[in-house]
Amino acid sequence: MEKLSIKNPSNLRTDFLGVKFPNPVVLASGILGMSASSMASVVRNGAGGVTTKSTNLEGQDGHPGPKVITYESGMLNCYGLTNAGFWHEKKEIAKFKKRLPQNPLIFSIFGFSLKEFQAIAQKVDQTRADFIEINISCPNVQSEHGRPFGCVPGMPQKVIKAVKKLTKKPIIVKLSPNVVDIVEIAREVESAGAHAISAINTLGPGMVINLETRCPVLSAKAGGMSGPAIRPLAVKMIYDIYENVKIPLIGIGGVTTGQDALEMIMAGAQLVEIGSGVYYRGISVFKRVCNEMQEWMRKQGVKSIKEIIGAAHD
Repeated sequence: MEKLSIKNPSNLRTDFLGVKFPNPVVLASGILGMSASSMASVVRNGAGGVTTKSTNLEGQDGHPGPKVITYESGMLNCYGLTNAGFWHEKKEIAKFKKRLPQNPLIFSIFGFSLKEFQAIAQKVDQTRADFIEINISCPNVQSEHGRPFGCVPGMPQKVIKAVKKLTKKPIIVKLSPNVVDIVEIAREVESAGAHAISAINTLGPGMVINLETRCPVLSAKAGGMSGPAIRPLAVKMIYDIYENVKIPLIGIGGVTTGQDALEMIMAGAQLVEIGSGVYYRGISVFKRVCNEMQEWMRKQGVKSIKEIIGAAHD
């Protein structure tokens, strides 16, 4: 199979934990991250890197449909951590890396116990993934499995220490916005030895009710909120985390334009992930965001994206 060649402008290149990204725009976990072909398509459409769908060892069916709905300013989803399991994802990652060896890949994992996190982390350590993202923050499986570990004091530290024993890959921890003080959790994550933080996961859960049926629309009744409505919250949380930790950050939440991405970067993010933006602007959203960032940089005389990381704090 012919390898794909993707051209990226030099002024958007960035390093993250020693790994080179052709641009800072990355596919977020939860969408288009389950097959080599879909992840390669994302890269063909301008993404600098990709994140897999959050995966556990054996896989999970998740909730039945309907699983997603849009509302005035965003989306709700109750996928319930649907995934085909590690063995499927391992094969897809191998295919992706054979085609696009230079494009970084973040393997997102989850578990419902420390042993489950360790089991999947040990397996991921044998793959060609560049990073492991520990998802301790999904809000739409709470009714079945209790509060996410990221919302339970002391648990993020235990998960990180358990995983670190079994992998040499850089560890990114995905934080929940559904906490009293996300800065406190970020500090805990840093002190436990995490190499980076991604924030934020979806907000909520929230609910939309169908007035005709008089019932919640989603099968699980409630789901995580994403999309443009949550972007200001995500920006503020990245801003606050940046001021209180030294490890690098990935900004997530409602990014659909180049201006949105630049705002997140100025708040302190080194990389910016896009998920729901694919719904709003199509799969070419990654290329469009990069083009819009470049156009702003050209007008402002900014020669490298690295110049404006954390610029809102100066």
